[in-house]
Amino acid sequence: MSKLVSDQVPSRRQFVQMGLAGAAVSLLTGGMELAFPPTAAAQSTLTPEEALAELMAGNKRFISGQLTSFEHDLAILKQHTVDKQEPFAAVLSCADSRVPVELVFDQSIGHIFVTRVAGNVITPEIIGSLEYGAAVLGVKVILVMGHSGCGAVKATIQGKEVPGQISSLFPHIQPGVDRGGPNLEAAAKANAQIQATLLREASTVIAQLTKDAKVKVVAGYYDLGSGAVELLT
Repeated sequence: MSKLVSDQVPSRRQFVQMGLAGAAVSLLTGGMELAFPPTAAAQSTLTPEEALAELMAGNKRFISGQLTSFEHDLAILKQHTVDKQEPFAAVLSCADSRVPVELVFDQSIGHIFVTRVAGNVITPEIIGSLEYGAAVLGVKVILVMGHSGCGAVKATIQGKEVPGQISSLFPHIQPGVDRGGPNLEAAAKANAQIQATLLREASTVIAQLTKDAKVKVVAGYYDLGSGAVELLT
């Protein structure tokens, strides 16, 4: 994938001072419009639809064993990503070690902005991270990806007593279980769809970007056995 010249990216301190929400949503204050901050304009020739198509094309290469990401010179890639990152997509996936996001989509260093948490659930921290990816780094598509055999969804279905704070995940996943029922696959798919909808609606930043057709938010399901990612409607 060709690398594009990026605009100047605000420093971490500047970004924190602006605030995640205020950094990306245009506000009218006293007749003055506060626009989006400078962004990395990562892969700026890609539309949201093209960014999603690139993810899915990479997944097809992964399934067929025709990976191309390893052909890149990792030393050169590291040199080009030390000072900046220019991902074209963001993926929220489960923390499950069997879901290697970059491999699944045959992408190399710096191409995917990845957030991970058990059950691929939306939390304020996850929202803030994905807002940064969308508003500052310029990702064009955000994929919320559940997977087969998800332990977090299974534990929520069972509703048994668990140690520590594992049960703190259950309230986030329960709506998916309510919709999908006791079937693990159905519940995991429903959970991914619900989390994607929640991200679109709970984040004013991402809601505005989707309204302006600058970002696409979709849900998906990764099958551990086949390696295929299914887009969910």
